[in-house]
Amino acid sequence: MAIGEIAGVAPGTTFASRRELYDAGVHRQLQAGIVGSAITGAESIVLSGGYVDDEDHGSEIIYTGHGGRDPLTGRQVADQSFSRQNQALVTSCLQGLPVRVVRGSDHAPPHSPHWR
Repeated sequence: MAIGEIAGVAPGTTFASRRELYDAGVHRQLQAGIVGSAITGAESIVLSGGYVDDEDHGSEIIYTGHGGRDPLTGRQVADQSFSRQNQALVTSCLQGLPVRVVRGSDHAPPHSPHWR
C-alpha cells in the first residue's frame, strides 16, 4: 500500500490503460475506482466518466464513490454508504491524507488528458 506519491512516477504521467496504472502501482485495481481501506485510508481514485455526478474542479473533486448501481443496467439507483472503499475516502479526509487522482481520457476536460 502506498499513500501519496509513487517513486519514479511523476505527477502528470500518462498511461494507456488501467493495466499500466496497475503495473506501475499507481492504482492497484483493474476495475474499482477506489483503492484503499477504512483503516489506512484511500490510496487512489479514478475519474473515468463512469458517474455523471462526479465533478472535477482541478484541486477540488466531488466524487460519487462506490456502490448504488443496479448490477444489470449499471444505472445509479441508490445512494452510496460510508462503507468499504467509500470509508477509505472518509478516513483520508479526516486524517488529512493525500489521495492520488487518476483522470481518464473519458472524463470531462479541462483537467483530464486528451488521448489520441
